[in-house]
Amino acid sequence: MVGWPILSLTTFVPLIGAVFIFLIRGERDVVIQNARNVALWTSLVTFLVSVFIYVNFDPTVAGFQMVEKGDWIPGLGVSYHMGVDGISMWFVLLSTLLTPLCILASWDVVRERVKEYMIAFLVLETMMVGMFCALDLVLFYLFFEGVLIPMFLIIGVWGGPRRVYAAFKFFLYTLLGSVLMLVAVLAVYWVGGTTDIPRIIDTVAFPAGMQTWLWLAFFASFAVKVPMWPVHTWLPDAHVEAPTAGSVILAGVLLKMGGYGFLRFSIPMFPEATADLAPLVFALSVVAIIYTSLVALAQEDMKKLIAYSSVAHMGFVTIGMFTLTTQGVEGSIFQMLSHGIVSAALFLCVGVLYDRVHSREIARYGGLVHVMPAFAVVFMVMTLAAVGLPGLSGFVGEFLTLVGAFQVNTWVATLATTGIILGAAYMFWLYRRVIFGKLVKAELRSLPDLTPREFLVFAPLVVLVFWMGVYPATFLEPMAASVAKLIGDYESALAAARSVAVAAQ
Repeated sequence: MVGWPILSLTTFVPLIGAVFIFLIRGERDVVIQNARNVALWTSLVTFLVSVFIYVNFDPTVAGFQMVEKGDWIPGLGVSYHMGVDGISMWFVLLSTLLTPLCILASWDVVRERVKEYMIAFLVLETMMVGMFCALDLVLFYLFFEGVLIPMFLIIGVWGGPRRVYAAFKFFLYTLLGSVLMLVAVLAVYWVGGTTDIPRIIDTVAFPAGMQTWLWLAFFASFAVKVPMWPVHTWLPDAHVEAPTAGSVILAGVLLKMGGYGFLRFSIPMFPEATADLAPLVFALSVVAIIYTSLVALAQEDMKKLIAYSSVAHMGFVTIGMFTLTTQGVEGSIFQMLSHGIVSAALFLCVGVLYDRVHSREIARYGGLVHVMPAFAVVFMVMTLAAVGLPGLSGFVGEFLTLVGAFQVNTWVATLATTGIILGAAYMFWLYRRVIFGKLVKAELRSLPDLTPREFLVFAPLVVLVFWMGVYPATFLEPMAASVAKLIGDYESALAAARSVAVAAQ
């Protein structure tokens, strides 16, 4: 694959599959089956192509690799610039892994507008992968905003009873933040004279006052995507109303776009503002961890509980990355990957139950271990991973972020640690009420256990959860050089800016 435009292939193969599905004609049943098959095979081919990114990736190189660059809008200096480093590579792989699992999970569940549903997912995959590969501000912004359209349709067309309300709430929240980011992008271009991201980071030094405003404008967009408290209220509604596969992508990939944006833009481009405003991030993150964990304890809907837990877990992510320590930043990236897998699996578990009983109310269940033992095991593994049991993926990310936080602010680390205790409380409470106890409800006695298709969906996620927990070096080593460069560049830029400020006085 050396010499191939591998990033463009990974980005646009799903779009080719979407066009092919659009052109399918014939009887309704034939169209539905062909649309499913094309979507599945397209997403699998995309994943296999993305594996070559990992195979050809050199973990000792800190900069961007497999770079593709060409003129796009020459008059404005906008280029088609793609590349991956040790940070973005993992999110590309996460996106291409979850998409075929989502299509498999939707195989028998989605029966209306199947053709359009599969097109929406493949277009969504193109936007997600393109966003993580983009190295031009304009290109990044187009992919970043492009994600909203297919996800808006997935929630609004195939969601629950309040799907239109949830879809518009999701769209308006994220769009409002993105408008401010667009203003910041224009300001960056006006000052730097380029939209090339590596060039801006390496050569453009923004004035201290301007950095604060630009940082806040980018923050408005990324904080909504994470989502951080108090702009998180769209997430529970979106999760509850979205179809199962929509919730998987929403929690597994879309929430990571905000964290990725902080690492790619806010920290390296605006180091002085990052140093000044890091306490704000810490404060909001601690509130998110404690508050949403307490709210999760009060939930009676399984999806809402897991949605609020996602806000709490992403609080660890934002704390870790703004410590600007090696352990904190690596831990935040690892936590995003782990959360992408664990939360995806938890929403898939809820989807399995919803497909059988058509209810997400915790009170409707109980004693499922007696009729669904395989499901109980999978649900247990993901519950334990979510609470951070050593040996599973959730432990590594939380441990590293807390180590980084202790180096910077012991109060932040101590308060954040309470989230782990609360997380164990609400996840074990959920598991006990759904899985254990006597099987007293007649409607539950005939529930079938996991089907072969469902086993196929859960198997790679279970393997990854154990792999990341037992041998995290597989995932930490490729990102180490890029994280070291990010922190080194940040510290150098901050030191230079402060030296200039002292000299000016």
